[in-house]
Amino acid sequence: MMEWWLIVSLFFGIFLILMFAGIPVVFAFLVTNIIIISSVIGFEIGLAQLVKSMYSAVTNFSLTPIPLFVLMGELLFYSGVALTTLNVINKLLGKLPGRLSVLSIASGTMFAALSGSSIANTSMLGSILAPEMKNKGYHTTMSIGPIMAAGSLAMIIPPSAMIVLMGGIASIAVGPLLIGGVIPGILMASLFIGYIIIACLINPSLAPKEIKEEKIIWKDMIKSFVFDIAPLFIIIFCVIGFILLGIATPTEAAAVGTLAALIIVALKKKLNYKVIEKSITGTLKISGMILLIVATSVGFGQLLSFSGASRDMVDFISNIGLNTLMVVIIFLLIVFLLGFFVEPISVMMITLPLFVPILTSLDVNLIWFGIMMLICLDLGNITPPVGMLLFVMKGVRPDVPMVDIYKSAIPFVLLELSVVILILIFPSIVLWLPGSIS
Repeated sequence: MMEWWLIVSLFFGIFLILMFAGIPVVFAFLVTNIIIISSVIGFEIGLAQLVKSMYSAVTNFSLTPIPLFVLMGELLFYSGVALTTLNVINKLLGKLPGRLSVLSIASGTMFAALSGSSIANTSMLGSILAPEMKNKGYHTTMSIGPIMAAGSLAMIIPPSAMIVLMGGIASIAVGPLLIGGVIPGILMASLFIGYIIIACLINPSLAPKEIKEEKIIWKDMIKSFVFDIAPLFIIIFCVIGFILLGIATPTEAAAVGTLAALIIVALKKKLNYKVIEKSITGTLKISGMILLIVATSVGFGQLLSFSGASRDMVDFISNIGLNTLMVVIIFLLIVFLLGFFVEPISVMMITLPLFVPILTSLDVNLIWFGIMMLICLDLGNITPPVGMLLFVMKGVRPDVPMVDIYKSAIPFVLLELSVVILILIFPSIVLWLPGSIS
C-alpha cells in the first residue's frame, strides 16, 4: 500500500497536469480519481466503487435545495423584479455619502438572500450601477470595489448554493450551516457600508455629490416599499425564517421560497414563457454543474478513505503536536492561498476531503470552520490572479485596467479577513444562531 503523502502528491500532480492542459476542472478531477483509485484498489473494483460513491453523492437529499435556490434567483432576475427593487432602494438612500456605492452593498445583501450566486449578483449590479457611477465621477475604488464586495456576499448569506455544496461534500448538516452564515454575512455587509461612508466623508472626491437630487415623495416611497420590497422580504422569510423557526427543513424552505417567488412574479404580471424558459435553462445548467462537482469530489474522499490516507494524515497531524487552533489557522491559510490560483469550487473539492477527517478527530465544530472557510473561499473570488468576480467586472468595465480592478478590491479583502479573525476569536458569531434553534 502506498504512503499517504505519495497518494496525495500523485493526485495533485496528475490533477494539475490535466487542468493546465485545458481539461475542465470537473473532468480533470474525475480522470485523476479513476487513475489513482485503479492503482490503489484495482481498475474494476475501484471503478465500481467510484460509480457507487458518485451515485450516492448526487442522490443525497441534503443537495435538493440547490436547484430550488437557483430557480428562485433566476425567476427574480429574468422577470426584472430585482431591477425594480434596486431602483426603490436607491431612492430610499437619499443623500447618503457614497450613495451608489452603499446601494450596491445594500441591494447586493438583499439579492444574496434571494439568488445565492456571486457571479449573477456581481454581473447584475455591475451592468446596472457601474456605468452610472462612472458617469457621475465615482473613483474606481468606490465603484468597482463595492460591487465585487456586494456580489461576494452571495456565498455567505443564505440561501447560498456554495453552503449547500459544502454540506454535501463534507457531510455537514446543511440547515445549521445555512443559518450559521446569517450573522457573518450581515457583519460583512455592515463593515463594507461603514467603510464606504467613512472613506467618502474623509475624501469626498471618491464619490462626488450629485448635482440634481431627486425629491423624495414619501407617499410614493411607502407605496413602492409595500409593493416592490416587502414581497422580497416575504420570500426571504419563507426560506431563512422557516428554517430558523423550525417550521421546515432547508429543502422544504427552498420549495416554499421558490413557490413564493413564482407567485410574486406572477402577481406583478412578469411571468411569461420567455422568463420561464430562461429561468429553467439557467437552473439546469448551474445545478447540473454543481451536482457533477459533488459527484467527482466524493470520489477523492473515498480514495483517501480506502487507501488509509485519511487515517495516516490524522495520525501525522496528531504527532506533530500542534494545538487545535493552529491546525484551523493553517487550514484556513491553505484555502486562502489556493484561492489566489484556483477557483473556489475546485479549492473546496481538493481540501475538504483532506481537512474533514483531521478536524473531526480534533473535535472542531465543522459549522464554525465551514463558515470561516467559505469566507476564505469568497476572498478567492476577489483576489488576483484568477478571482472570478475580477473578470466579471472587467467584462462590465473593459475601459478600466486590470491593475485598478485589483487595487479596488484590496480594502474589501482586508475587511473580509478581519471578519475571519473575529470569528476565530468569537466563535459565537457563527454558532449562536444555529445553537438557538437546535
